[in-house]
Amino acid sequence: MRSRLEQGSLATVIGGSGFIGRNAVRALAADGWRVRAASRRPDLAGYLQTMGAVGQTHAIQANVRFPDSVRRAVEGSEAVVNLVGILHRSGAQNFQSVHVAGARAAAKAAREAGARTFIHVSAIGADRKSWSKYSRTKAAGEAAVLAEFPDAIILRPSLVFGPEDQLFNRFANLARMSPLMPLIGGGKTKFQPVYVGDVAAAIAAICAGKAVKRTTYELGGPEVVTFRQILDLAQQWSGHKRWYVRIPFWLAQIGAFLTVPVPNGLRPITVDQVRALTEPNVVSDAANVDNRTLAGLGIAQPHAMSAIVPSYLQRFQPHGQFADYRG
Repeated sequence: MRSRLEQGSLATVIGGSGFIGRNAVRALAADGWRVRAASRRPDLAGYLQTMGAVGQTHAIQANVRFPDSVRRAVEGSEAVVNLVGILHRSGAQNFQSVHVAGARAAAKAAREAGARTFIHVSAIGADRKSWSKYSRTKAAGEAAVLAEFPDAIILRPSLVFGPEDQLFNRFANLARMSPLMPLIGGGKTKFQPVYVGDVAAAIAAICAGKAVKRTTYELGGPEVVTFRQILDLAQQWSGHKRWYVRIPFWLAQIGAFLTVPVPNGLRPITVDQVRALTEPNVVSDAANVDNRTLAGLGIAQPHAMSAIVPSYLQRFQPHGQFADYRG
């Protein structure tokens, strides 16, 4: 029997040059797929070509705000993965155009291309009734996807960590630069951080036919931690200890509102992100009971934070990442 690579099976990853995307490309290539990585700037995604055999991975231009580009990107694909999402507005990139209209365009293009599998990566906390616009549009995007591709499989990860993350790296850098750490809402919000490699493995498992169609899977790691515990770990593994400043949610919202004139990419936190922090971000009891988790996709032992994060936070150590080797 010929391997998947010999058969030329093609998977397209929309958002393939991003944090989760590059790991998904690597996992799919390792599983024998030809991988087409769609991104707005394929000229900056040359590093993806090293994630498979010669010619196995290829970057192509696509922007979910322009449906024609998405249709071209998914032509001939057996599997399509949509990873495009934003944390805040940036120019024409807003929650409605990316999370809802963009998700709909990707699902429609996959259906019209005859794709067998469509995976849409959303987020734990997606809820039409959420206080956060991010979460509301994530929920609306899921509905738009299912309207266009009824057999779609939706993944809802919690916070995702890994070497290029904007989670532990961000807080470790803050601990290096600032004498104080903000403890928003008392730091009690619960999260279940999941390793990016496990999310990528879940995507590969679904593309290999190991998931139930028309199902929403919730992806969380082996540990549930509070926001304060995440800050504690970031300081511990980066070698910095800082004082906490307790900031109630209402005060954090005022502070975020006062920074509205500043570009979102430079703001420490937006009003919508403060609202998101008021809601827990963990795998639901229903998903655990129904086995709609990593375990249900064959990933029985997801990676713990302590096994991954310390190695990439070494660069934040006060005396440099090689201090432990200098004797």
